[in-house]
Amino acid sequence: MSVLRSQLEGFRLTTAEILYHMPDYPDFLQTYVWQELDLAPRYPKLEKFLNYWESNLDGKLHSVRVAGKKIISPSEFQSADMMVTLH
Repeated sequence: MSVLRSQLEGFRLTTAEILYHMPDYPDFLQTYVWQELDLAPRYPKLEKFLNYWESNLDGKLHSVRVAGKKIISPSEFQSADMMVTLH
């Protein structure tokens, strides 16, 4: 699916700040930033990523903070009926 088509169908730029415990030093927190086009409010791509993290990675999740921003909406997208070139 093209990026423009995804945005017109409601996908938005989603950024997740993930805090997790370092495997060797569980008292320390590390930050990971994840960014992808995802569909709010369920965020299926982020959910799939976090499920993968919990199943396959050693760092235990502490918290996840999510922010989303629509980049373009159908009302902002206009197609041209005609194109003219002037020299």
